[in-house]
Amino acid sequence: MASGSKKVIYAALVGNFLIAITKFFAAAITNSSAMLSEGIHSIVDTGNQVLLLYGLKRASMPPDSKFPFGHGKEVYFWSFVVAILIFAVGAGVSLYEGIQHMLHPAHIVDPTINYIVLGLAMVFEGVAWLFALKEFKHAKGNLDYVTAVKRSKDPTLFVVLFEDSAAMLGLVVAFLGVFLTQVTHIALFDGLASVIIGFILAGTAIWLAIETKGLLIGEAAEPEVIQGIRNMAKAYPDILHVNEVLTMHMGPEFILVNLSVNFSDANVSDDIENIISKLDKQIKSEFPQVKRVFVEAERRNIS
Repeated sequence: MASGSKKVIYAALVGNFLIAITKFFAAAITNSSAMLSEGIHSIVDTGNQVLLLYGLKRASMPPDSKFPFGHGKEVYFWSFVVAILIFAVGAGVSLYEGIQHMLHPAHIVDPTINYIVLGLAMVFEGVAWLFALKEFKHAKGNLDYVTAVKRSKDPTLFVVLFEDSAAMLGLVVAFLGVFLTQVTHIALFDGLASVIIGFILAGTAIWLAIETKGLLIGEAAEPEVIQGIRNMAKAYPDILHVNEVLTMHMGPEFILVNLSVNFSDANVSDDIENIISKLDKQIKSEFPQVKRVFVEAERRNIS
C-alpha cells in the first residue's frame, strides 16, 4: 500500500509543479484572477504532495525508546496538515483574489493563452487523477467510494484523489470564468470563478480534515478484524470468556490489540503463557496488520 501511495503522490507532484508554472505564466500575461487562483491551487497541491511524502518517510521510521509503537501516525498528522493548508492557503487566497477582482474588475488581455494552459492542465491533471483513481479502486475492493474513504486507514490515497478531483473541477470553473468574461465582456465572471474555486477548495479541505481527524485521534480496526480476533480467543477451551477486544491503528499497516480474557481457574501460569503465545501467533498470522498483541487476564464482570 505504501508503494502505491508513493507512486500516486509522485505522479501528482510532478504534474502539479509543471501546471503551476504554466498557470502563473498565463495569469501574469492575461491578468486573469481565475488563472491566478488556479496557479495558487496547483502550487499548494505541490507543497501538499511534498508533505505527504515527508509523512510517509517519517512513518517508516523504526520504533525507539520515545516512540515504542513506531511513527506510523506521522502520516495521519501530515495528512491533517495538508487539509489545513488547502483551507487556509488555497481556499483563503482564492477567495481573497476573487473578491478583490469582483470589487475592482480587470479585463483579461488575451484569453488565448489561458485556454492553452487550461487545456494542458486538464491533460496533466487528468492523467494524475486517473492514476490516483486506479490505485484507490484497487485499494477499495468491492466497497463503494464513500464507504471506502471512511474505512481507509491510508489517507495518502484519498487525499491525493480528493486534491486531483478538486483540481479538475477548478479547471472547469476557471475555463467557464475566462470564457464568459470573453463572450460577455463582463470582468465580474473571472473574479466569480476565483471565488467558486475557493469554495471548492474549502469544501475539499473540510472533508479531508473530517476523514483524517479520526485516524489521528486513534481509530479502531475494522469490525470484521475485531470479530475475527474475538472468535479466535473464544475457540480456546481454557478461555472462559472474552471481555474486551480493544484495537487501534497506529499507522496504515500497524494495528495494536489489547485483549481482556477470563482464563479457567484450572490453568497455572505456564498454561496461560502457552495459550497467550499461541493466540498471539495466530492473530498475527491471520491479520498481518496486527503488529502488537497484549492479553490481560481478568475475571468476567457479571454486573
